[in-house]
Amino acid sequence: MARNPLTLVPNIITIARIAAIIPIVWLVMDGDLTLRIIALVLYVVAAASDWVDGFLARAWNQYSDLGRMLDPIADKLLVGILIAALAWQGSFSGWDMIPVCAILFREFFISGLREFLGNTSVVLPVSQLAKWKTTIQLVALAVVLVEPLIPGLRLVSDVVLWAAGAITLWTGWNYLRASWPHLVGTTAK
Repeated sequence: MARNPLTLVPNIITIARIAAIIPIVWLVMDGDLTLRIIALVLYVVAAASDWVDGFLARAWNQYSDLGRMLDPIADKLLVGILIAALAWQGSFSGWDMIPVCAILFREFFISGLREFLGNTSVVLPVSQLAKWKTTIQLVALAVVLVEPLIPGLRLVSDVVLWAAGAITLWTGWNYLRASWPHLVGTTAK
């Protein structure tokens, strides 16, 4: 008898990561530095849970279609909604919006591309660099969260954010190149 995917520990962790977005964003948007520290702690736990749920799924052989669907969605929600909150709160400079927009563009575009290709039975496997891309995005946002708490961190924050934007675009370009023959109908049938 198959187990209910909602009772699998990795899926519970993924769902908790999604639920954590609400208090993280609320705490960030309040603008209080003490609440930002709490938001940072919650964010780090949520970001780390991305690795934990994958590790447990592999270690305990607790794979499910629900988990395969929810895990990347949880990552994109955490990154995308936190970016929106940080932009609203004023944590990004005008120049920061370039890598931020690159990150958001790639995440939406590649998700749409995967959905489109899903109708053609073409699968774009997640590359190792794309996994690192998610990690670098999560780290970059953590540094942006820390920036008001540690004077002089602006340059580090900018460098990490731009690195995340560059790697994000690179992985998006790689997926687009790999899928291009399927998009223009030049693949052998």
